[in-house]
Amino acid sequence: RIVATGYGRIALPFAHKTVTEITCHARGASWLFPGSGVVLDIGGQDSKAVSLDENGGVRDFVMNDKCAAGTGRFLQVLAGILGMPLDELGKAAAEGKPVPISSMCAVFAETEIVGLLAQGTPPADLAAGVFVSIARRMRGLARRISFTGQCVFTGGMAASPAFCNFLSRELEIPVRVPDEPQLTGALGAALLAAHQLEKQQCAWSI
Repeated sequence: RIVATGYGRIALPFAHKTVTEITCHARGASWLFPGSGVVLDIGGQDSKAVSLDENGGVRDFVMNDKCAAGTGRFLQVLAGILGMPLDELGKAAAEGKPVPISSMCAVFAETEIVGLLAQGTPPADLAAGVFVSIARRMRGLARRISFTGQCVFTGGMAASPAFCNFLSRELEIPVRVPDEPQLTGALGAALLAAHQLEKQQCAWSI
């Protein structure tokens, strides 16, 4: 069985079923960390906060897909401005003193960062400021859902230990991170495909 997920799921005609990445991240996270209560996902295009039920299903969710300022895309913009590879941004942010980024829009924030850089603000402080800004946006998103049980953090941003620390501090709770956080949704899709196959096989045996 093949289950497709993500924004490109409709482009896979060979898939037996398509499932939203929200459902797949929920299933993958609950399988990796049984008893999880919430999944936070920050990818390149959007951010999501997903509340889970006792079976690892989706109880509720909210997402930010209107602005790049709360996503990994914002870090790509910052990396371009600072001329720094993405993996070095985390190291710099961990050593910097966060500079407040007041703009709530990615375009205006980019202009603000360029201005701060021109004023001599250290790149590490700007990196730390952006990390804190994204973490606070995620905290605001998470507060809009039922937040109980352990928290699992997935997506590309979860691959940055420095950002995980910033997020944990903003949430004031520890966050659990899979070994391969970017594959959590794919794992969930595979688990759903396996479940479908099991049901099909049971039907055949009857």
